[in-house]
Amino acid sequence: MDLDFTYPEVEDLRRRARRKMPLFAFDYLDSGTGRELGVVRNRTALDAVRFLPASLKGKMDAELEITFMGQTYSMPIGVAPIGMSGMIWPGAEQYLAKNAAEKRLPYCLSTVATKLPELIGPLAGDMGWFQLYTPAEPEVRRDILRRARAAGFTKLVLTVDVPAESRRERQRRAHVAAPPRITPKVAWEIMTHPEWALKTLRMGRPGIVLTDDYLSPRQKARDRFMNAGRVIRGFPDWTCLAALRDEWKGDLLVKGVMDPDDAKRMVEAGVDGIWVSNHGARQFDAAPASITQLPKIRAVLGPDVPIVFDSGVRCGLDVMRAIALGADLVMMGRAWHYAVGALDHAGPAWLCHIMEADLRSAMAQIGAVKLSEITARLVAGDGGGVVPTPRLERGTS
Repeated sequence: MDLDFTYPEVEDLRRRARRKMPLFAFDYLDSGTGRELGVVRNRTALDAVRFLPASLKGKMDAELEITFMGQTYSMPIGVAPIGMSGMIWPGAEQYLAKNAAEKRLPYCLSTVATKLPELIGPLAGDMGWFQLYTPAEPEVRRDILRRARAAGFTKLVLTVDVPAESRRERQRRAHVAAPPRITPKVAWEIMTHPEWALKTLRMGRPGIVLTDDYLSPRQKARDRFMNAGRVIRGFPDWTCLAALRDEWKGDLLVKGVMDPDDAKRMVEAGVDGIWVSNHGARQFDAAPASITQLPKIRAVLGPDVPIVFDSGVRCGLDVMRAIALGADLVMMGRAWHYAVGALDHAGPAWLCHIMEADLRSAMAQIGAVKLSEITARLVAGDGGGVVPTPRLERGTS
């Protein structure tokens, strides 16, 4: 099979993954919240960012390698954390971590992953980041940090855009649970998706395993969503951030930032990097598109603070859009899981090919060899009305 003709873009992988995954797994991955207008808003805003093509530039070979927060990556893309990744597709966490190590891309493991950091950290090597939902108990938080550090994770990512559980109505209709609750509907979905079912049988039923380690036997319920909530529902505030800054001695990023004033205050509090995101429109259906907030946050923070971006990225052109508007590094969540769902262990490498080829093509169209040259080719007025001042390097090329 020639994959370039069968799966030339992420949407092709999405359609294939939809056929191979049970509905509860696909809807958990694919859905937003509410009427899912935020998902549409993210896509519409990205599509509105345009560039001026260039002519007579001759043969071009884009330089994609970046240095970000002291680490060198082969491209300005990485794997965003998604909870219950191994429920979406069995083995997803292992496949993505291994591919990240091989391709030299950052991989961020979720607190609510289906595999422990002690397993995934060595697979990711020095590409591993750890995402934290703050536990309510300080001693639990400190122990999770100790385990993440011992497993080799080099950067800590505090997620702050989950102040309350979102409804995610499509997930509820699909009966999403970890492990899956075997209702007649769920049983039928499993039976009619044999590859997912057989791989799950070999690897074991997926659950949120890290948080289980901090519950007594009498606290544990069959519903690991409930178990996880008991441990991680810490409602982080500025005091918690200050404590976390003291406890984690490596790079600290805050994920889920949309307010420029919040971003500035976080940096003043000692945060090393800001992650602009609306949680892929999975938390709040009335939030603005992340890409419209990105240049505003860059303008407030200035040229030197590291910025990560996610939410709605589907192609290399989207990566170029985010970099043009102020991002140093662009993360994707859903796209990687469409890839593993479609092509199993071969999916992550194929998605790398798609993203690299599209980014190189897009940069050639605007005459950019370096990532730092992209912003100058923006069409005036795109990107929410704020265009960052181009920097010679901005840490990315």
